[in-house]
Amino acid sequence: MNYEEVISRLRALGKAEHRDGMAHFGISTGSALGISIPELRRLAREVGRDHDLAGRLWASGIHEARILATLIDVPSEVSEEQMERWAADFDSWDIVDGACGNLFDRTRWAWDKAMEWSRREEEYVKRAAFALMAYLAIHDKKAGSERFVAFLPVIEREAWDGRNFVKKAVNWALRQIGKRDFALNAAAIESARRILAQGSAPARWIARDALRELEGAPMQARLAASSKRAAS
Repeated sequence: MNYEEVISRLRALGKAEHRDGMAHFGISTGSALGISIPELRRLAREVGRDHDLAGRLWASGIHEARILATLIDVPSEVSEEQMERWAADFDSWDIVDGACGNLFDRTRWAWDKAMEWSRREEEYVKRAAFALMAYLAIHDKKAGSERFVAFLPVIEREAWDGRNFVKKAVNWALRQIGKRDFALNAAAIESARRILAQGSAPARWIARDALRELEGAPMQARLAASSKRAAS
C-alpha cells in the first residue's frame, strides 16, 4: 500500500464523533481525523512494516497518520536523529505514548533518550522520557534490574514537575518499575517514600498514588505468584 492509498484509507475511517471524544481525554485534535486505535492497528497489519512510508506519514502532520507511523516503522532502522525530529513534533500525549510504546522503546537509543529527555523543558518531550522508562519496564524482559534502579533517582529528581502530562508519566514510570519483581518493588517503594518527603503537591500525588498500588495486597500477591512460577 503506497502513501496516497494509506492517506485515503485514513480519511475514509475518520469520524467526527470520535474526534470529539478524543478531545474529552485531553488529546490534541487540531489535525485529527477521528480514528480509534483498534482501527489503526488493523490498518497497520494490512500495511506491514515500512520505514520509508512511516517517515512520510509522520511528515503529513495528520494525527492518526503519525500514530500509524509508530506502528509500521522498523525499530532497527530508526536513527537517533529521527527520534529527535519526531520528539520536536510531539503535540499530544497519545502521540508521545504511541511513539514510545510502539517504536522508540525497541530502538538502540531508548535507554539513553529516557535519561537525556528527562532534563528537557518541553512538556511532551519530558513526558516521553518517563513513558520510555515505563514501556521499557513493560517490554524489555531481558533487562537487568540495575538498569531500572538507575532510573529511580531521575524519577525522584523530577517529581516536582506539576505539569499534568509530566506528573502522570513520572508516576507511571515509578509504578511500572515497581511491578517487575520483589526487589524492584522494594526499591520503587523506597523511592516513593523519598518523593513523598519532598513535600510538594506533585510529589505527594506521585508518591501516594504509587504507594497505594505498589504496597497493595493485589500487587504483592501478583509478585509472589510470579516469583513462585520463576522458581519452579
